[in-house]
Amino acid sequence: MTFKEQIQQGIPTTLPPKATYDLAINHAPKRKEILSAEEKKLALKNALRYFEAKHHAELIQEFSEELETYGRIYMYRFRPDYRMYARPIDEYPGKSVQAKAIMHMIQNNLDYAVAQHPHELITYGGNGAVFQNWAQYLLTMQYLSEMTDEQTLTMYSGHPMGLFPSHAEAPRVVVTNGMVIPNYSQPDDWEKMNALGVSQYGQMTAGSYMYIGPQGIVHGTTITVLNGFRKIKQNPEGNLFVTSGLGGMSGAQPKAGNIAGCITVCAEVNPKITKIRHEQGWINEIVTSTDKLVKRVLTAKANKEVVSIAYLGNVVDVWECFDKENIKIDLGSDQTSLHNPWAGGYYPAGISFEEANEMMASNPELFKEKVQESLRRQAKAINKHTAKGTYFFDYGNAFLLEASRAGADVMAENNIDFRYPSYVQDIMGPMCFDYGFGPFRWVCTSGKPEDLQKTDAIASQVLEEMAKTAPDEIQQQMQDNIKWIKGAQENKLVVGSQARILYADAEGRIKIAEAFNQAIAKGEIGTVVLGRDHHDVSGTDSPYRETSNIYDGSRFTADMAIQNVIGDSFRGATWVSIHNGGGVGWGEVINGGFGMVLDGSKEASKRLASMLFWDVNNGISRRSWARNDEAIFAIKRAMEVQPLLKVTLPNIVDENLF
Repeated sequence: MTFKEQIQQGIPTTLPPKATYDLAINHAPKRKEILSAEEKKLALKNALRYFEAKHHAELIQEFSEELETYGRIYMYRFRPDYRMYARPIDEYPGKSVQAKAIMHMIQNNLDYAVAQHPHELITYGGNGAVFQNWAQYLLTMQYLSEMTDEQTLTMYSGHPMGLFPSHAEAPRVVVTNGMVIPNYSQPDDWEKMNALGVSQYGQMTAGSYMYIGPQGIVHGTTITVLNGFRKIKQNPEGNLFVTSGLGGMSGAQPKAGNIAGCITVCAEVNPKITKIRHEQGWINEIVTSTDKLVKRVLTAKANKEVVSIAYLGNVVDVWECFDKENIKIDLGSDQTSLHNPWAGGYYPAGISFEEANEMMASNPELFKEKVQESLRRQAKAINKHTAKGTYFFDYGNAFLLEASRAGADVMAENNIDFRYPSYVQDIMGPMCFDYGFGPFRWVCTSGKPEDLQKTDAIASQVLEEMAKTAPDEIQQQMQDNIKWIKGAQENKLVVGSQARILYADAEGRIKIAEAFNQAIAKGEIGTVVLGRDHHDVSGTDSPYRETSNIYDGSRFTADMAIQNVIGDSFRGATWVSIHNGGGVGWGEVINGGFGMVLDGSKEASKRLASMLFWDVNNGISRRSWARNDEAIFAIKRAMEVQPLLKVTLPNIVDENLF
């Protein structure tokens, strides 16, 4: 059977042979036991409803074994035997170019080179899933292969509810992930609902089909590291950045450190993912003992090297060792998946990776104690370093939040705020998001590297022209982005699809997108998918990350993310998504995202101008209403450009009145 025929078949009527569990693959950890006997029965019923009744007797035992062994029903038997990667768009069956582009994006999210746990359909973050099981994948791809531009596919937390009549200007797919009733948004609620097969954690760009590998966060991380050194008035050369996490988006950190020009030490406990990142060229060296690490870092400092070093071990040991050896850390952070602290997002010091995985499932209460003990140790060591002059920032991964819940000494004197800022508060918020700069991205669905090179050149040309007349307030952002896109090819950022990310404001996104659309119309490049990280100006309401520099009391509200998705959906997005939980934890954040297909048509030009303008300025308006000076500047500038935009501006109260 050909690839196209397998896609069109959907769930096979004849059962494929039982799959062998591949030990060479980086698998998700076993999830903890959380379902009652009756709930396990319900989980099996829920799984079996995808299959004809004649298969139930054979599958029920197998699915029951999966549930007992892994804590989830993944339906490994139905994992396709074809290679999983983003194929050129013409290789997908279908009646809609937009639908084919979405298939391209889905397969990229599950590419072995991209996905963290590909056999469990988890892209990154430990639990950021594209689908809950392989039946959902098969059925979704079949629906997309049948879809016309007069239909919309509705996705409920990985489950394809079905194709519904719509129209050509409507989104082709509407995705929701984890949108539970607020009172049921605790971590154990997710564990239970996911085990039942009724909800999933889509992370930010996993369950919305817009993940492009570690590159997706490299640019933002590079900007963060560069501006972190600027903040402490130091040159990156010969200076040290210490952090942890190589699994998914955190894997971008060492590459960003190299681009910024510093020494990076990134700790990771998982040997498989460390090996993968090294093979991909995202880290330069692997060190397995603190003694060797100390010697290597001292040599790098003496020689002012630009080098990224992965420490295969626990980051707590690094912080404590460097304190003991009096090694100066200039910048410090952490990007482990602390949104998911009890199920593989953070590993405790003092026990092996294998022991931790076993304890996680067999003794979750003890595992939680060990994690919290490690968090207290890590925070204590960080405090010692900051007393010596280290600049530490929370990377929006819930490190300070979970450390505070563990009783660590991370609170400010007022016992309300954290003693260390979020990187959004100090860097990304005022320097980028408030001005409208965020992680605009595109994917060349032809799969041709030369198409990506052409888009890089187009984007560079657009930005250089814009920089000639850009106001002084955003010249630094413009120059950083021009430097970034010019060095994109030599930095070898592509993992998976032919994709690129670039921090741009609304004007930049619209002009670059229109230039792409014109190039497509002329036949110079193939179809392009536009998107962004949810970690952006407008897409996410996250009180400890994206909206942590909102100080008017509204940072725990989620109107912006919801408005963002609703507005994108009727302004021309090809697909939209809204998620609970991506980035910083289930119940802690709401994320909105989109994808847009450019096909060279006049309709695409109209859609991109309308949607991208809204997608950015929605967030700027909210930030300006919060009295953020940079956002007030940006929204006033936007109103000058677009006479149909009229935004309510805040009146500033004289502090002396109080």
